Amino acid sequence: MLPRRKSNSTSTVAAALSLKKITKSRRKTNLKKEYPKHPMVGVGAIIVRNGKILIVKRKSEPGKGRWSVPGGLVELGETVGQTVVREVKEECSLDVEVDRLIDVVDSLTKDEEGNIKYHFVILDFFVKLKGGELKAGDDAEEAKWVPLEEVEKYNLTKTFREFLKRNMEILKKYSS
Repeated sequence: MLPRRKSNSTSTVAAALSLKKITKSRRKTNLKKEYPKHPMVGVGAIIVRNGKILIVKRKSEPGKGRWSVPGGLVELGETVGQTVVREVKEECSLDVEVDRLIDVVDSLTKDEEGNIKYHFVILDFFVKLKGGELKAGDDAEEAKWVPLEEVEKYNLTKTFREFLKRNMEILKKYSS
């Protein structure tokens, strides 16, 4: 039997905190969005309130500079519900709870040679607003409430525009 080493609790705590930071950093950077080996799972938060839908202007690819709903990729060990709540908080500074699934969207983008550049399976959820003050952050250049009848006038992502066409009547009846 090997003798037990005394551990320095301060250095153990520091090492654990450092590892947590590294793990979080790796989790973000290991997600290879371009030319993935398999589809990536993402979520979208559909928040409709008083006839207006919450949209964000994307800061990064795919869809940089275009408008869509708050959302992002599911991280390892995270449920889709947890992802929705996290992404809305990161992108809009709002507190929400997931209501129910509204749609599943396949998002495939090919490059000039026909290779798959992006492949996402996006689960869109109706979300109830609990609190917070709307403020763009993280992956969002801007965040705003837009009347449902005006949202299609914006420079939307292709998948969000298609989502709206399929679900506009349902959106008009729903309110967070």
